[in-house]
Amino acid sequence: MQPYLILVRHSAVHPDPALPSHEWGLTEDGRSRCRTLAAKLQPYAVDQFITSHEPKAIETGQIMADVFGVPCRSAAGLQEHDRRGVPFFASKGEFETAVTTFFTHPTELVFGAETAVQARERFGTAVTQQLATHPPKNLAIVTHGTVLTLFICQHNPQLDPMPFWRALTLPCAFVLSLPGYQLQQAFMGLQDFVGSGVKRET
Repeated sequence: MQPYLILVRHSAVHPDPALPSHEWGLTEDGRSRCRTLAAKLQPYAVDQFITSHEPKAIETGQIMADVFGVPCRSAAGLQEHDRRGVPFFASKGEFETAVTTFFTHPTELVFGAETAVQARERFGTAVTQQLATHPPKNLAIVTHGTVLTLFICQHNPQLDPMPFWRALTLPCAFVLSLPGYQLQQAFMGLQDFVGSGVKRET
């Protein structure tokens, strides 16, 4: 059977202006959503969940792994675009403007401490390392919206990063075929623009 890579965006969080975003945890509703998403992914028989080191990703992965009855661990390099030192955005509009600039100027340091290219390459290297460590299992990697978008759109050039990113939900999951990382199925939050041949589940 062909192995798959499943990329999962972490579940819903409680934004706390007093804490940097990489320290935020899940809400109770976010925990419930993890179990719902895990049930939808059951046909893919995930063998292991691997998460970034951020608490919201670890909690998402552990809840989903418990549903599957499989291991969950964290690994380096799977974290969100480095936004240390970036102030809390008071409005969604301000945040979306910053992310738009990030996507449209991928080689420039316009937002946070990594360019889009740097974040994408760092995340891609970490994904490759995890797949090399666990062949030929079905892996689920729990990560974050911006790096997930960069990686999927790199390997599926028919997708436009900004509309893709805007369509993401908390959580959501994307099934990618190996070795080419072609998008096969999307769960919770990807609209019809993904293109022909991609099955969407909500």
